Amino acid sequence: MSLLSSALFNFKGQSIQSVTFEEDTHSVLVKCKRDRRCKVVDPETGAPRTIDHYVHRRLSDLPVSGRPCVIEIELAQTRDKLGRRLIEATDFVDKGGRYTKRFCHFISGLCRYMSILAVSKHLGIRWETVKNIDKAFLLSTLPALEPKKLTNLVHIGVDEVARAKGHDYMTVVYDLVSGQLIWVDHGRTSNVLIHFFEQLSPQTRDDIQAVSMDMGQSYQSAVRKALPNADIVFDRFHVMQNYSLLIRKERNKAFRKGTHDEKKMLKGTLFLLLKNAPKLSDKQSDRLDDLLESNKTLCTIYMLKEQLQALWNERNFDLMIEALEAWCQLAKKTRILSLINFADALWDRRVGICNYAKYRLTNARVEAGNVSIGLLRRRARGVRDTDYFKLKIRQTSVPDTHSTFYPEIKLM
Repeated sequence: MSLLSSALFNFKGQSIQSVTFEEDTHSVLVKCKRDRRCKVVDPETGAPRTIDHYVHRRLSDLPVSGRPCVIEIELAQTRDKLGRRLIEATDFVDKGGRYTKRFCHFISGLCRYMSILAVSKHLGIRWETVKNIDKAFLLSTLPALEPKKLTNLVHIGVDEVARAKGHDYMTVVYDLVSGQLIWVDHGRTSNVLIHFFEQLSPQTRDDIQAVSMDMGQSYQSAVRKALPNADIVFDRFHVMQNYSLLIRKERNKAFRKGTHDEKKMLKGTLFLLLKNAPKLSDKQSDRLDDLLESNKTLCTIYMLKEQLQALWNERNFDLMIEALEAWCQLAKKTRILSLINFADALWDRRVGICNYAKYRLTNARVEAGNVSIGLLRRRARGVRDTDYFKLKIRQTSVPDTHSTFYPEIKLM
């Protein structure tokens, strides 16, 4: 055969006999014959084995010029001491597999950026088969998450993600110094996080100074139990997110109770109330001013939002505590029930909130990872395999270093 064919289909232990185009299936068929010069050896002892006979197997390989490619190979079958039939192993296909390893690598590379359904349609392979190939490839190639080997952890971030909205929650843990995902597990209870901490070495646990998280109770109890010397830092993003929900509810209440003219004024203003004042255009600022002049409650809530954001500019813990206390007292004087309840909740969590001034920690890296997971969730629509979803989450933290289509090209 030509040098080109040998270069394209260089399978160890196989010699190419023919390359033809099959009209009925519109595919390329490559027929190979086992190279008789290659001996069959016992994988455990290395001793040569006697060949009983040869078997043929067809494998799917990388497409050739936009055509499906099928490789017909010849494998030696031997018998062991117990008389069992054994087919020789090869380095280009897994035992019992129907797809070459390089084709599986190609499929997994596509699944990183495309939905399983799209890959299935483009390659003409069943949806379930594509998912199983990607899952098996990730299992064999992703670096293991081994908490026992982790060292030099100082600041970590913890959050929850869901495979689908309201379904199959998982806990993710990031090293906030390196930005790397260091743990993902099924569930969002305190026991899940405690299980992670218990796998760390005693020295690593002692080295952790602060844990950034939302204000959920389960993760707090896990940290207090397993890391008694670590400080809890409530993520500022989640604090402001909760305040944004308050704004949304009060605006909706005003809309429901408003007159026709008031409803007209409120329509399309939620974005203006939530956006930071310096980022508003002149036209948006004028419209917001008109709204705040017409609605005293929303005006009060908006002004307190701007003051709440300023808390995170305080230089140290004590000053931030003082500023938070002043804000809470001001919120309670408004006699707006939602503000009073929010102020009480903040004051109950004042230590975790003001610990920000000590460490200047946020869950920004965690949230960036969650954005990637959100994109993954949309691509994995229809996937109910939680273990597979965990693998895909782990994959998001591993940079893609080489091109899927041209493996020799490094991605910058």
